[in-house]
Amino acid sequence: MSDARRPAEVLSGHAKVLSGAERATDTRELFSRTSAGLRRIMPFDSAVWAATDPETGLVTAPMLVENLGSGEGCAAYWESELLEENVLPFRDLARAAVPAAGLRAATGGLPARSARFRRLLGSQGVDDELRAVLRVGDRPWAVVSLFRMRGGAPFGPAETELLAALSGPLASRVRRFARPSVSGGSTCAPAPGLVLFDPSGEPASINEEARQYLSWLPEGPSIPSQLGLRLPIWVVATALQARAIARGRDREGSARVRIRTVDGRWLTCHASCLSGPAGRPGPVALVIEPAAAADRAVLIAEAYGLTPRELEITQLVSRGLPTTGIASALFISPHTVRDHLKAVFGKTEVSSRGELVARLLAEYYRPA
Repeated sequence: MSDARRPAEVLSGHAKVLSGAERATDTRELFSRTSAGLRRIMPFDSAVWAATDPETGLVTAPMLVENLGSGEGCAAYWESELLEENVLPFRDLARAAVPAAGLRAATGGLPARSARFRRLLGSQGVDDELRAVLRVGDRPWAVVSLFRMRGGAPFGPAETELLAALSGPLASRVRRFARPSVSGGSTCAPAPGLVLFDPSGEPASINEEARQYLSWLPEGPSIPSQLGLRLPIWVVATALQARAIARGRDREGSARVRIRTVDGRWLTCHASCLSGPAGRPGPVALVIEPAAAADRAVLIAEAYGLTPRELEITQLVSRGLPTTGIASALFISPHTVRDHLKAVFGKTEVSSRGELVARLLAEYYRPA
């Protein structure tokens, strides 16, 4: 289908795609249903869908890769994204007025201006890439790349407009799936896990705690290693981001991502690049551990769309403070407290303080 000939038909698919997305029961199914719905309206050959940490924008679980081969290729894709000079990096799209763009349109028909195309996409037969950040406000909840192989038409303006229009509604759905869930999983956790990557980026050593944490993560793209196990792309990308920061490629970013385990708990994965002899870049140390209480609180706030003030009030409610006590602690009026609580009840779909604590803070106070 030519986007130039049938833009009205492309844009009319918005409701159809969202209708399919509404039937999804988790983020991975959301990606799968949305991808299938989009392909019927604006054909593409392959795709990558990935949830992201809303604070750092780094990819996390789950990730859906369609028709793109092995995890090794996926790792090279994210290495290029984080370490090379590219057109339309996701971190720029996250802040752009329009959160979607096509590679050929952005380069004036010269996609080889982007390192990602020169190094990977062109040799794989890709002709064009349409990518987007799924965001609510300024918070990125997922990223998507759609690919057309040689012989297909470039992505057109109406197709880009459709994907951009889906950004907010789909991000809201991903955010909803990130809400806390009561789980029967084990409350015991090992000490922090450690993975060391050598200066070239190869995994060099790992402790047993890290092996245990990695076994809790959901299935997804991964790469083989000499450590006797495959490393998930989310972990590899966090180590790559540490190298990007050390090289000065990302001066505002953070090599830190939260990953949800198969039983619904949250782990924090953070990495830093160590210094070698004479100040040269050394190995990357990556730590995996249960998300701290502060991390879980931020995740709760993000997942329900709470403002910092609303989260503060929610935490004070969980401690049993009455309205007057909360007002005194925060130096605001009781009337303002009641207004904030009304907003919190609406966002979390509860009608009492007891329901709020039971629903919202089950994950927050669950032992790590």
